[in-house]
Amino acid sequence: MPTELTGVLVLAVVFTLSSLRGLNMGVLALVAAFLLGCVGLGRTPQQVLDGFPAEMFVVLVAVTFLFGTARVNGTVNWMVHAALRGVGTRLAIMPWVLFGLAALLCATGAASPAAVAIVAPIGITFAVQQGISPLFVGLMTVNGAAAGSFAPTGILGGIVNSTLDSNGLHASGWQLFVGTFAFNVAVGVVTQVVFGRRRAQQRAGSGSEGPAASAVTLGAEQAATLGAMLALVLGTTVFSLDTGFLALSLAAALALLFRRTAREASQEIAWPVVLLVCGIVTYIALLQSLGVVDSLGRMIAGIGAPLLAALIICYVGGVVSAFASTTGILGALMPLAVPFLASGAIGTTGMVIALASAATVVDASPFSTNGALVVANTPEHQRDGAYRGLLRWGAGVCVLAPIAAWLIFVVI
Repeated sequence: MPTELTGVLVLAVVFTLSSLRGLNMGVLALVAAFLLGCVGLGRTPQQVLDGFPAEMFVVLVAVTFLFGTARVNGTVNWMVHAALRGVGTRLAIMPWVLFGLAALLCATGAASPAAVAIVAPIGITFAVQQGISPLFVGLMTVNGAAAGSFAPTGILGGIVNSTLDSNGLHASGWQLFVGTFAFNVAVGVVTQVVFGRRRAQQRAGSGSEGPAASAVTLGAEQAATLGAMLALVLGTTVFSLDTGFLALSLAAALALLFRRTAREASQEIAWPVVLLVCGIVTYIALLQSLGVVDSLGRMIAGIGAPLLAALIICYVGGVVSAFASTTGILGALMPLAVPFLASGAIGTTGMVIALASAATVVDASPFSTNGALVVANTPEHQRDGAYRGLLRWGAGVCVLAPIAAWLIFVVI
């Protein structure tokens, strides 16, 4: 069997085993890189690890460390509760506030599941009190997280931009952010039309204290953390400083100033995400060294119809991402699309926006982390309904979102 085909089959096995057994895909990818590279091809461990994404590692560790500090010391809770107090009982505004909060958190470096884990429980509590469907509120939170993830300071934005840069391609970081943000806003409007008028069934005595009952006071530590998050945004966007090292410097400064929360904040680093991304990228780099990625890219580009090839890539990204990690899927598919993009048949920025949109809009699937968080935080008597609703929603967006993103950003 050709080495290239073996490498692709091994990648398929990695995705399958991760989905079936629940093991971190990055662990399996690193094992696969060792077995294929060292055992199968006789390469040294150093040669295999040449593809380890050191820059991406620093970015992921740094931004999740900084955000973990904000979460541990109560800065994030202060932001959420302050916004919710401002909304009060204006129900029409509430879901969009949650959308904006999740987007803001992800745009400042939070992993998407972390943002959903923080915002969704408070929003769902508010929704249950007011008789709003928890499914509606949960979907708006997930859409908001997807909307903010591709900011230049966001995790997914950093992954996509660094992948393109390492392959000699360029896509406007701000166009990527604005395009995916607008797409998710449109999805949010659709969500409101479909679910916004539905009232959830409440049981007697189901009310509880308002979500602002345990709001955090804004002290010196929280003010310093807010300043650090603002400095990260300004430093990376205005002064073009490196995201990873700037975020790490800010997080280290906060840890030195406020030792009480430093140890707990270090435990908030998203090591599973770091392992996932770095493992997948390392294995993909091995495939690239074997010529597999170029070969697959030429196959897609050789379809003869560039628009059809672009649509296929979008559907692969959308459907697979509904059942696996979006971060891992983007880490795998972006390099696979590089030869196709390098051909010039399709505009790089438009294609990247379409693929990013298709791969993240399905994060509300109940089989993804974000969708599972929504189901888990829904009251027990409404949980089955939320699961079925997310299942139908996930199936619908898997069919419609890729072609919609393709039409908007690639064709039009």
